[in-house]
Amino acid sequence: MDVVDIARIQFGVITVYHFLFVPLTIGGTALVALLETLWLRTKNPDYLRLTKFFAKLLLINFAIGVVTGIVQEFQFGMNWSDYSRFVGDVFGAPLAIEGLLAFFLESTFLGLWIFGWDKLPRGLHNACMWIVHLGTLASSWFILAANSWMQHPVGYRFNPESGRAELTDFAAVMFNKVQLVTFPHVVLAAYMTAAAAMAGVSVWLFVRRSADREVYRRSLRLGAAITLLAGLGVAITGDLQGKVMTEVQPMKMAAAEGLYETADTCAPFSVFTVGTPDGKHEKFAVTVPCLLSFLGTGTFDGKVEGINDLREEYRQTYGQDPGASYYTPGDYTPVIPVTYWSFRFMITMGSLAAAGSALLLWVTRRGRAPGARWLGTLGIGLPLLMLAGNSFGWIFTEMGRQPWAVFGLMTTERAVSPGVSVAEAATSLVVLTLLYAVLAVIEVRLLGTAIRKGLAPFEEPPDPGDPEHSDDAPLAFAY
Repeated sequence: MDVVDIARIQFGVITVYHFLFVPLTIGGTALVALLETLWLRTKNPDYLRLTKFFAKLLLINFAIGVVTGIVQEFQFGMNWSDYSRFVGDVFGAPLAIEGLLAFFLESTFLGLWIFGWDKLPRGLHNACMWIVHLGTLASSWFILAANSWMQHPVGYRFNPESGRAELTDFAAVMFNKVQLVTFPHVVLAAYMTAAAAMAGVSVWLFVRRSADREVYRRSLRLGAAITLLAGLGVAITGDLQGKVMTEVQPMKMAAAEGLYETADTCAPFSVFTVGTPDGKHEKFAVTVPCLLSFLGTGTFDGKVEGINDLREEYRQTYGQDPGASYYTPGDYTPVIPVTYWSFRFMITMGSLAAAGSALLLWVTRRGRAPGARWLGTLGIGLPLLMLAGNSFGWIFTEMGRQPWAVFGLMTTERAVSPGVSVAEAATSLVVLTLLYAVLAVIEVRLLGTAIRKGLAPFEEPPDPGDPEHSDDAPLAFAY
C-alpha cells in the first residue's frame, strides 16, 4: 500500500469511530431535555429518575466523543495537508464558527446543567439542556455545510496563483442544496439512533429486573415511538437526498444502484446485483422496473445516467487524472461493490430498527408487560442496528464521492500530504487504531456499569425557589 491507501484507511477508521458518538449526543441531549420537561410538566418522579439515568449515559458518550473529535481535526494536518490548504479559505469560516459558537455553547450550558440542579430555577435548568441540544444542531449544521461543499462545491472561486479555492459567497455554502437535504436526514437519523438506544436499554432492564418494570416500560415505549417517527422522517429526507444526489452526483447514484447503462426512461431499481470484479459490467441482477427513475427524478419515466456513459463523460471533462494506485487513469468511478452494498446495508439496518421498534410497541400495548428473554436480545440489537446503519451511511457518502476529495475540483490522490512517508502514515494508523480500541473498551465498560445499576432511587432535587433553600450551598455534581 502507498501513502494514499493508508491515509484513506486511517480517515475511514477515525471518521466512522467518531460518528458512533455523534448521533447519540445529538439525539441524547434532546431526549434528556424531553424527559426533564415531562417531569416538570407532570411532576411524575419516574421522569426525573429517567432523566438522571439517561443523562449519565449521555455524559459518558459526550466525554469520549469529544476526545475522538479532537483527533478528527488533527488528521487533516497530518495526512491531508494539500487538501487542507486547498479548502482552508472556504472551510475556515464555518468550522471556526462551529468551534467558537456551537461547541462552546454546548459545553457551557452542559456544565450549567450538571452543576445547576440546586442553583438554577427548575425551568431555567431544563432550558440549559435544550440549549445544549440547539448547540449540537448548530455544530451539525456547520460541519455538514463543509461536507456538503465537498459533495457539491458552490460559493467559491479558484485562484490559479495560490492553487486554492477561495470563499466568495458564505450564504451559498451555508445553504447549499446538498446541505438542505443532508442536515434534516442526519439529525433525524440521530434522533432515531438515540431513541433506539433508549428503547434498547429500557427493554434490557425491563426483562432482567423485577423492580421498576413500569418505569422501564414507560421509557421503552417512548423510545420506540420516537424511533418509529424519526425513521419515517429519515425515509422522506433520504428520498429527497436521492433526488439531489442524482442531479449533482449522478455517478454516485449510478454506483449505488449498479446501473451500468443509461436508462432514458424507466430506470430499474436494483434489489440485488452481481458485477465483474473490476466493477465494469453487470453479470446478474434482480430489479424493480422504473423504481429508480422515480427515486432519482420523481417521475417513473425520468432519465438516470449509467456508469459507463458517466465514466466517458467525466474522462472528457476532467482528463486523465487521478491515476491513483487503486484507479485506472481517467476512471472516475467509485469502488462499486462498496458503494452498492453500503447503500443497501444503511437502508436495511434502519428498516430493521424501525420494525423492531414497531414490534416493541405492539407487545407492550395496553399495559402489557411481557417478560420473554428474546426481548432482551432485541434491546441489545436496536442501538447496534442504528449505529451500524449510520456508519454504512457515512461510508456510502464518502466512498460514493471517490475518487474525489472535492467533487470536480480535487482528487483524493492530490489531497494527501506530500511529505508523509509510508512508515509515518502506517505508524499513525496503528497508534490511533490502538488508542481508539482502548477508548472503546473504556466506553463499553463505563456504559455497561451504569446500565447494570439501573435507575437510582427517587430523590427530590433542591428547589432554588424554596424560601428555605440556601444560596450558600456548594455546587452539587450529580454524576
